[in-house]
Amino acid sequence: MTMSENTYTLAELAQRFGLQASGDPQTRVDGVCSLLPGRAGALSFLSNPRYRAQLAQTQASIVIVKPGDAAELRGAGLIAADPYLAYARVAALFDPEREFAPGISANAAVAQDAQLGEGCYVGPAAVIEAGATLGAGVYVGPGCVIGRDARIGAGTRLVAQAHVGARVQLGERCLVQPGAVIGARGFGNALGPKGWEAVPQLGSVRIGNDVEIGAGTCIDRGTIEDTVIEDGVRLDNLIQIAHNCRIGAHTAIAACTGIAGSTVIGRRCMIGGAVGINGHIEISDDVILLAGAMVTNSIKERGAYGSAPPLEPAQDWRKTVARLRRLGRMDERLRVVESQLREAQGNKSNDDPDSF
Repeated sequence: MTMSENTYTLAELAQRFGLQASGDPQTRVDGVCSLLPGRAGALSFLSNPRYRAQLAQTQASIVIVKPGDAAELRGAGLIAADPYLAYARVAALFDPEREFAPGISANAAVAQDAQLGEGCYVGPAAVIEAGATLGAGVYVGPGCVIGRDARIGAGTRLVAQAHVGARVQLGERCLVQPGAVIGARGFGNALGPKGWEAVPQLGSVRIGNDVEIGAGTCIDRGTIEDTVIEDGVRLDNLIQIAHNCRIGAHTAIAACTGIAGSTVIGRRCMIGGAVGINGHIEISDDVILLAGAMVTNSIKERGAYGSAPPLEPAQDWRKTVARLRRLGRMDERLRVVESQLREAQGNKSNDDPDSF
C-alpha cells in the first residue's frame, strides 16, 4: 500500500539518514511495507533475527538490515546498527498525519486574546480559551479544548477531543492522542465531619518537548506545585498520572498503568502495562518494571523488577492461592516450633557442665 506521493531513491535515503547503501543507488520507494510478503516500490526492515529467512522471499525494494545481515540481501538495502530505529526515521517521510493546511474552522471558538502562531490549524468544534498561546505550526484537531492561559509549543499536534486545562504548558513537537486529558483536577480530598471536602488543586501541568501522550491518558494538575513530564517521555493509552508526579526524561510507560500522587520516576525507565505505583515514592533512573508489577516502596537502584505470579493453568493457580492463604497459619506454627527449640536448647545448655 502506498503511504505517500513522495518517492526517494536508495542513494537519497542513505545520504539523508547517514546509512550505508547496498545495491542499485537509483532504487526508488514510495512507502513502507512488512517484510513478508513485502511490496515492490516499498521499504521494509529486518530487526529480529528470527525473521532472517524472509529476506530471501520479500518483495520489498529496499530492506534496512544490520551489518551482519547485509550478505543475505537479495536486492537493495540500507545498513544500520539499529534497523528499527532507522526504519522509524525513514517511515516518518511517508507519514501523512503531519500534513495539514493552516486555518481556523468556522465552527471553532477562539478567544479574541488567544495568540496563534504562524501556520496553525484549529478544527471544527475546537475551543481555545482566553490567554492561550499556540506556537507556530500547532495542530488542534476537532473537538479539542485548550484552557485559559495554556501554552502549546511549536509543532505540537492534538489529534482530536483532547483536553488541555488552564495554565498547562505543553512543549514543542508533542503528540496528544484523542481523549487525553491534561490538567484535570487532582484527586485531593480531606475528610471532614460531614464527609469529603475537596482540596483545591492550584498547580498545573508542565510537559517538555517531544512527548507523546496516548488516547484516554489522564495527567492531573498539581495540588500546589505542578505535575511535570520531562522531555521525550512516551505515554501509552489509558494511563493515570496523579497530581504532583514527576516523570523523568525519555521514560516510556505502557497502557493501563496507574501512578499515585507525588511519585517521582527517573529518566529512561521502562514501565510495562498495568503496573500499579504507590504514591510518595521515588524510582531511580534506568529502572524496568515488568507488566503487572505492584510497586509499594521506593526503588533506589537501576535494574529490572517484577511482582505477582505469572500465568498458570487455573487448577495450579487455585493451589497456589490456597498455599498463600495458609502462610499466616504456617508462620504462627513456625514461631511456636522456633520457641520450643530455643527453650529446649536453653535447657540442654543448663544441663551441660562445660557450657557457659
